[in-house]
Amino acid sequence: MSRLRPLAVAAFVVGAALSPLAAQGAPDAGVDAVRLARIDSALSALVAARRLPGAVTLVVRDGRVVHHAAYGTRDLATGAPLRRDDIFRIASQTKAITTVAAMMLWEEGRFRLDDPVATYLPEFEKMTVLERFEPRDSSYTARPARRRMTVRQLMTHSAGLDYADIGSDEMKAIYAKAGITALGREGDVLAERMRALARLPLRHEPGERWRYSLSIDLLGRLVEVWSGMPLDRFVRERICVPLGMTDSFFALPADRRARLVAMHRDRDGTLVPTHEAEGTLHPDFPARPMTYLAGGAGMSGTIGDYARFLRMVMNGGELDGVRLLGRKTVELMLTDQVPTLGVPFGLGFGLETAANDHRSVLTQGSFSWGGAFGTVYWADPKERLVALVYTNAYGTEIPLEELFRTLVYQALR
Repeated sequence: MSRLRPLAVAAFVVGAALSPLAAQGAPDAGVDAVRLARIDSALSALVAARRLPGAVTLVVRDGRVVHHAAYGTRDLATGAPLRRDDIFRIASQTKAITTVAAMMLWEEGRFRLDDPVATYLPEFEKMTVLERFEPRDSSYTARPARRRMTVRQLMTHSAGLDYADIGSDEMKAIYAKAGITALGREGDVLAERMRALARLPLRHEPGERWRYSLSIDLLGRLVEVWSGMPLDRFVRERICVPLGMTDSFFALPADRRARLVAMHRDRDGTLVPTHEAEGTLHPDFPARPMTYLAGGAGMSGTIGDYARFLRMVMNGGELDGVRLLGRKTVELMLTDQVPTLGVPFGLGFGLETAANDHRSVLTQGSFSWGGAFGTVYWADPKERLVALVYTNAYGTEIPLEELFRTLVYQALR
């Protein structure tokens, strides 16, 4: 697909499937409602041009919802209109939830951040580092690692691991040969797959560089060890239920599955819904039997649920009288943990710091991330702002994150 074309300012009205279902405008929250309506124009234009099947947006300022809208369709095959409470695969947005789970256990004294991972998972005691890789058969040579990876390094993607399916060519091949994937295969179990991961080489020495990785899957396994509970149960009982995140799960219950949006891909310039397995990934995995609890990518939920999670973090660990984390713990999580590695990153979140603030409209102190299936979020404590946009298109070239940020910030008074 081509890069984003200029968008008309006038709003589109192209039938029920394209009309935004919106509730917006809160002048006392310091937002210009007329300028905020440009979000409707822009997202409706993308849907009308079939560049997105649909999208849901949510903007919260000073604790007030100032914009919440749904555009387009949940499935181009049926034309069913997208709803604000539809459920999306949030993919890597799971990482922040898993990290919060771990930090809740840190506050209980279950571990120290700089403890070696091997203290709790002995199979990670004698790791190796990749030296040579043979593309012909995915064979390799490796040397013993000089350092042991730590829990803090898992949280900051500096433990030396790589990512299955989306990482470097060498490690994608090595992981695939060992049966390790980013979301697991049906029948996989987290504990067993992490034991398999321990037998494989690291991409680089722990602490040497920042590399997006499977480290939060491994952190999720540690949550299980520290808590004595499966990861999905811990997240559900200790985070989602207390916060009122009623529609956020790893495996979706039967009564939520009809609200799961279809996954769409670009096929020769045309977006099409897909419901058949491609390789190891079944697009409807949240509604199928789930045995592998991917702490780095496995959850699904509504945009409203995740906004509550972000507001809790932005409020210093508390929301509506429910406290999950202490204020100082959140301050630590939102402090750059790897200032020498070139990617401002805290414990579980990408950060806006003096080092990268010139590149974005975000305010210093903001934290953000997104998911591979088309979801984006950020929280800006100084502006008292939480904003999210979710779409159901995978692998498009539309810079939706940049567009949505511009549209949100230009509406602030």
